[in-house]
Amino acid sequence: MDPTYSLALETIEKNKQAFIFLPSRASAEKTAEEISKKTNSFHPVLENSILKATSSPTRQCKRLAGCVRKGIAFHHAGLLKQQRDLIEDEFRSGKIKIICATPTLAAGISLPVFRVIIKSLKRFSGKWGMDWIPVLEYMQMAGRAGRPEFEKFGEAIVIAKDEAQREEIYEKYVCGEPEEIYSKLAAEPVLRMYLLSLISSGVIRDRKSMKSFFAKTFWSHQFKDAEKLEDIMERMLSLLEEWKFIVKSGDEKVKSDFSSALELVEKESKVDASNEKLRPTLIGKRVAELCLDPLTAFHIIESINNYNESHDTFSLLQMISNTLEMRPLLRVKVKEQDKVNDELLKNQESLLLGEPNVFDLEYPEFLNSIKTSMFFNEWINEKGDDYLLEEYSIRPGEIRVKLEIADWLLYAASELSTVLDLREVKKEMVKLRIRVKNGVKEELLTFLKLKGIGRVRARKMYVNGMKDIGDVKKADVTTLSQIIGGKLAQDVKKQLGQKVEAVSSGKRKGQMGLGKF
Repeated sequence: MDPTYSLALETIEKNKQAFIFLPSRASAEKTAEEISKKTNSFHPVLENSILKATSSPTRQCKRLAGCVRKGIAFHHAGLLKQQRDLIEDEFRSGKIKIICATPTLAAGISLPVFRVIIKSLKRFSGKWGMDWIPVLEYMQMAGRAGRPEFEKFGEAIVIAKDEAQREEIYEKYVCGEPEEIYSKLAAEPVLRMYLLSLISSGVIRDRKSMKSFFAKTFWSHQFKDAEKLEDIMERMLSLLEEWKFIVKSGDEKVKSDFSSALELVEKESKVDASNEKLRPTLIGKRVAELCLDPLTAFHIIESINNYNESHDTFSLLQMISNTLEMRPLLRVKVKEQDKVNDELLKNQESLLLGEPNVFDLEYPEFLNSIKTSMFFNEWINEKGDDYLLEEYSIRPGEIRVKLEIADWLLYAASELSTVLDLREVKKEMVKLRIRVKNGVKEELLTFLKLKGIGRVRARKMYVNGMKDIGDVKKADVTTLSQIIGGKLAQDVKKQLGQKVEAVSSGKRKGQMGLGKF
């Protein structure tokens, strides 16, 4: 028997609980299913709760429900939040004994874990293949065992293939030192966003206050090279100015239409670069308020400025897909390249910023943005979770995360459209945002204004001949009840300002049972 299974079953026999950390979602699911086959627990209520987390249970939901029924669960980012919360709550209650998880569960959570079992300390690292994980990540996983509020002690067990690997693991991880922690300001997207926010809020008013502020940060303490640090910040300032998110004190227009060369030279000589005032523009201030990476904001502004009637929803979906915020994008597999290229060719004219050079380093990510746009397009055309999992290898939990990011980016784009007075783009953005949030075709938008009506009920109403709110008003409450349910039908009628009587429960008339005589 696999040692992972043996250790899990031994933990259950001790009436203890365990985490099993595995390198991938697929391996977490498979391990949970295998262990569940060897246990005798029975929790039908938990099984039903997992299935009810979504209106239409997917194959993944059913697999999870089957495991949870036996007191075992798998846990990863592909699950719905309600399902992850339920698993964690029931682990605390003791009904779930084993959780098979990816390392995402290792940080920031305290649960009654007696034993942590780590199947492998290697991860896939792109072109370099499998590589050892950081010592800090190992410590995060091992640290889940024996939390003082639950256990007197805990066990962290790593599975080694042989004696040589056991020695290597012991030296590298048990005796190893954790890696250095680095400031996030070292990442350009973070620095860009914070620098614009600090200028926008007035904390930074000139170069002097900028240098003074950043000199006190952990980033500066870690970086140590003040001159190079200043060069980086100057480069960020130049980008923000180029993108028209900030202006400097010397950027204001001269009042008179004409200035002599001598006057311009004299003016420039009076400007001390260190005392130059830094101010946000109107659009720059809104970008800062939206907590948007300035690079993404510039990308959106360029895109929406190119938008016209010839463009469609795919062009806007590709715009938000080709952003840093949306990463990791859905990766184009080798067998999918022809399909994605065909889609690109079909939509080439509608791309708002055009196709980059095929030799560009970012070209693979551009293709990934096309596949991600295809996924969003399928969603707003009412494809279900199972279909999306089959076609795009994206799980329900990942779908919801992507939809939340898309909702935020579309909101940000609509706000930038307002500042730029692009009314037609704003209108399309608002409409697309509702479609992305609900996963519906445009023909159902009118029904979503009604409380309690989502994509499923809206489609039922449309299929039954209701094309707009007027048709809903005309429909009698009995007919509407048969489509969406009696209680909701009455509520919808009330929302439309119509008075209705309660729908009869419909006691049977005619022949009665012998008990009535």
